[in-house]
Amino acid sequence: MSHLPLSRRAFTAGALSSLALGLAACGSDADADEQRTEAGQPRPGGRLTFAIANDPITLNPQGGGSGNDTQYVTRQLVDSLVDQSPETGEIVPWLATEWTISDDASVFTFTLRQDVSFSDGTPFTAESVKASFDDIVAQGANANVAVAYFGDYKETLVVDEYTAQVSFTAPNGPFIQALAGPALAPLAAATLAQSWEERAAGGVIGTGPFTVDHYTANTEVLLLKRPGYAWPSEVSQNDGEAYVDEVLFQVAPEASVRSGLITSGQVDVIGGVPPQDQETLEAGGAALVIRANPGTTFGLTPYTENPGVDDVNVRRAFSLALNRDEIRDATLNADYAVSRSVLSDTTPGWSDQSELLGHDPAEAARLLDDAGWTEGSDGVREKNGERLSLVLAWQTNFVANQSAVELIQQQVAQVGIEVELVSGTVPDITEGEGSGDYDFRFGNSSRADGDVLRTSFSSESGRPFTAADPELDALLEQQRAIVDPTERNALLADIQRYLLEQGRHIPTFQLTTVLGTTATTHGVWLAADSRLGSLSSAWLDA
Repeated sequence: MSHLPLSRRAFTAGALSSLALGLAACGSDADADEQRTEAGQPRPGGRLTFAIANDPITLNPQGGGSGNDTQYVTRQLVDSLVDQSPETGEIVPWLATEWTISDDASVFTFTLRQDVSFSDGTPFTAESVKASFDDIVAQGANANVAVAYFGDYKETLVVDEYTAQVSFTAPNGPFIQALAGPALAPLAAATLAQSWEERAAGGVIGTGPFTVDHYTANTEVLLLKRPGYAWPSEVSQNDGEAYVDEVLFQVAPEASVRSGLITSGQVDVIGGVPPQDQETLEAGGAALVIRANPGTTFGLTPYTENPGVDDVNVRRAFSLALNRDEIRDATLNADYAVSRSVLSDTTPGWSDQSELLGHDPAEAARLLDDAGWTEGSDGVREKNGERLSLVLAWQTNFVANQSAVELIQQQVAQVGIEVELVSGTVPDITEGEGSGDYDFRFGNSSRADGDVLRTSFSSESGRPFTAADPELDALLEQQRAIVDPTERNALLADIQRYLLEQGRHIPTFQLTTVLGTTATTHGVWLAADSRLGSLSSAWLDA
């Protein structure tokens, strides 16, 4: 299959690449247009200050960071081989001008731009692609974000100076969409020669519109405009170098502090706007940039080898005990949809599985009875002298997490399940995954492709959530080989149903990204994965 260059912003549903897999627009086209259309002429100059909730931890896009806030920063430093339109889901050219994909989706051949350089002045070539991809595989678990897309990686061949061929020993159709994120972005040879720690501290040299001035952990990251940048993607709203001279990311963990900073005009943009502050911010003149996240919905993923949650009846009872409407209404607002499947409804391949996500405490109690868990004197169920007491780990990177898990704790207590809550930063909770101390982890994974199910739930993914399930693993691998969107979406629907029937994921609500900007800030937008797009298009009135 060939993909030829397209006219800038000439996106139509009929022009979708077959491997874009029929992605419905993530949010309405009207919403996306409103987010990314600004009145007035862009004004060059100035410093844009952006308050984020979490320290990035690393400036290396390949992995090891704190999630969205890390990618907010790294997206500004690196470009990708392809991009993805947030309006249509189409995979479009960026550093690669065109590409072909073999019929079995195992060989990808890219023709590269010939006018691109890294910020240290070295040219971007096919050798850059090979070196970067080989490095991801060599880094292994260090590159935890990027390496998930390189299962069955065979090699990258330098066909000529500006042609790279990436091969896998098995079909990997979703690889083309994965390339749109910063994790798989080419890095300069000087960066690849550094240690992992040096890269994390700010030694990343990319082809992007900004460079690192300095990174002070837990405090700030200052980025500088790269003069002469001239190779944005077809999705970009700016054809050349960035408008602003500098971007300062300030770490402000408290949501109330971030809201206060933008209300007082001390910063231009804030991330992680809490639901309860949205109305107040808008009333004060701030503009909100809102986009529902594709990928897995926020929910509980069980460690199914642990006692208690190794029983599907217990997992299904836990799900039936939840009142998802109450969780959403009590902790969020109407911008956050109640989960109707494992995937959010902005993800390609989403399938409505609402019938498996009802609130039925009586059925939950019956399933627990059938599993041999009987109610004790204090209301907590017991079996063979053991209490049905489960540990739920949650991350402090989203303001609504605490209130949501506390309500979950109360709801499941009504059917006799005791829950202990453990909180921590993203790296804290991730580090504890292999300890066996958690029974559930509360969270989500954002990606604008149904293959997020494989990287989240396959026993081959390296994640400790799931005991080996040959039937599930086979289905997840099968969907990687299907090019036809209708056929693949049908299989993805089966996978979602299987995950819910087996209690492998217990959804609650769909994550929505909400940024706040001052009235004098323009051109801030959210990409197809609902993470921050390139700030090269951002500009300030004064």
